[in-house]
Amino acid sequence: MTSIAEAIAGPLEPKRPSVASRYLRECCVAIAYGLLLALLAHFQPGFFHARAGENQSEFFSVAVNMAPILIAAIGMTMVIVAKHIDISIGSQLAVCSVLAALTAKAGYPMPVVGLVAVAAGAAMGVINGALVAGLGLPSIVVTLATMVIFRESLRWVRQGQFVSDLPNGFQWFGLSQAGGQTALICVAAVVFVIFAWTLRWAAVGRTVFAVGSDLEAARLAGIRPRRAVFFIFVLMGALVGSAALLSAVRSPDVDPNVGLGWELTVIAAVVVGGTSISGGRGTLIGTLIGVALLATIGPALAFMGVPSQWEKAVRGLIILAAVASDGFSRRSD
Repeated sequence: MTSIAEAIAGPLEPKRPSVASRYLRECCVAIAYGLLLALLAHFQPGFFHARAGENQSEFFSVAVNMAPILIAAIGMTMVIVAKHIDISIGSQLAVCSVLAALTAKAGYPMPVVGLVAVAAGAAMGVINGALVAGLGLPSIVVTLATMVIFRESLRWVRQGQFVSDLPNGFQWFGLSQAGGQTALICVAAVVFVIFAWTLRWAAVGRTVFAVGSDLEAARLAGIRPRRAVFFIFVLMGALVGSAALLSAVRSPDVDPNVGLGWELTVIAAVVVGGTSISGGRGTLIGTLIGVALLATIGPALAFMGVPSQWEKAVRGLIILAAVASDGFSRRSD
């Protein structure tokens, strides 16, 4: 029987899940990454220290290499949270890298080069967004088509020729190698902080999650899902353009074939970081940890003398565990 006190107090509110349970997958990935770093610190401390004759450690090199991936993974997190996918980003990276290099070779300053790269990425995002949001086509089909179109168009224009003889101010933004590498990390960190805050606290961030969670509820809340999806794809392209610039300035020449398979790396990092492949759930903190984990695995295994073929096997196991975890969590919900 219901007691008088219970009747007065009303029905008990359901218990809110704890922080650990809400972010269980992110916590598990963070623990795994922490264990990996601990093992490296114990068995291979040289991973964190510069070798003789070198001015940077292997760990610092990992941070430099993951900077472009992190920026693209920020956009991919929003796309997947919105219950879509973009597998054309590898081709977008190649197009934006070549355009940035050609702009620099034409004598334009680096701020203009950066604007060209971002604008080119945004323009390709407009194409994807218009087809997905405007025509209602499946994003997997649209971006598969644009992936081929962007890549083959670039191949037809460049005929496989590298963009070389770039000005001195292009590589590492005209800074020293150490200064340019530090700049890459700082740019990625600033972009990450801005988007992490926006997704967590701004109305725009809540719109992304609302669209991915329940379209009908989003409409009732006054959100226009198609418009939101369109701008998410445009933003995805702009972030790929930014990532392309950070990737291109690391070398004196730009390869038009860059970015092959890059989309799989980015998507895998996002999924490993806890973003649900069914949409509606994900955090940029988890994405950061996922990017760091997958970026560290290869160099760590190589540093420990493990044959290179094991890297893909270990990556595959990590991705499989993340997908299985996502499936179990959706069933429990």
